[in-house]
Amino acid sequence: MNKAKRIDSNIDADSDELVRRGVARAAEAREAVGREVGQRIVGQHHVLELMLIGLVSRGHCLLVGVPGLAKTLVVQTLSQVLELEFSRIQFTPDLMPSDITGTEVLEEEQATGRRRFRFIRGPIFANIVLADEINRTPPKTQAALLQAMQEGCVTAAGTTYSLEPPFMVFATQNPIEQEGTYPLPEAQLDRFMFRIDVTYPSADEELAIVAQETRPLVHDLSQVLGPETLGELQDLVLEMPAPGHIVERAVKLCRATRPDDASAPPDVRKYVAWGAGPRAARFLVLGAKARALLDGRFTPTSEDLKELARPVLRHRLLRNFHAEAEGITVPDLLDRLIPPILG
Repeated sequence: MNKAKRIDSNIDADSDELVRRGVARAAEAREAVGREVGQRIVGQHHVLELMLIGLVSRGHCLLVGVPGLAKTLVVQTLSQVLELEFSRIQFTPDLMPSDITGTEVLEEEQATGRRRFRFIRGPIFANIVLADEINRTPPKTQAALLQAMQEGCVTAAGTTYSLEPPFMVFATQNPIEQEGTYPLPEAQLDRFMFRIDVTYPSADEELAIVAQETRPLVHDLSQVLGPETLGELQDLVLEMPAPGHIVERAVKLCRATRPDDASAPPDVRKYVAWGAGPRAARFLVLGAKARALLDGRFTPTSEDLKELARPVLRHRLLRNFHAEAEGITVPDLLDRLIPPILG
């Protein structure tokens, strides 16, 4: 594989000048990644942007879309460009937790004849894990993956094994085939930073896709980042300042989604059973900082919050029977809720 020159970023949060250089190089990294991924993926720019923001924020992402929209390919391509170890798990009804986390096997030492157990690591031990069709496996197996997402480790036979950072999960879900599926409970959905809706391409993009996929593959992707630089960018997101009004607006928006809160508008009180918790506000602020960083800006703005509010909140609002009876969807509620608070 042809390797391009790495984008090196010596990020020192103690020096404003070096931090500003890190912000500039983060924007350069985003352009380089977008350029390389664009050689293989046509369109899906918004999807890629949210995935990069999730990566830099250490937030897992749920990709929802019908088959054939390159959900798997874009995750695989991104991991290749970032030089991250990639693992794909095809979720099926018979998948067991040990098929994900790993299992112990009994071995015999040839020299001594002694027997001992050895842990064989499962596919969860990777930098980027693609959980394909996560809703097709039973809740017990879903929980094994989601526990690793939350704690960054797995436990087998009483021993805890850490997952090497960076560790990210991109899960896919098919919204149209519900027979034989096990929908993720709201508490488990809350582990995902973003729900990314992958939509159909435009007419011009579809023409380009068909033309590209019906001739020999000639793309030789370059690796332009690497796990060390990604880790530095993740640390820089935490070091970036978040203005007080940004944090206040994020918290205000999330509290307004809760029907029992005094700040909830009439539509939320009437149509929402459960709203977003504090994790949503944290993801909103982290995502806003990551978006600003990748855009070459040192400080997030309300526009960053506005762009990320829907993917952060759309899987965290649970409608009640009034909303279902009247055909009120979560996107409808967000369209009414976000503008008065974020503009």
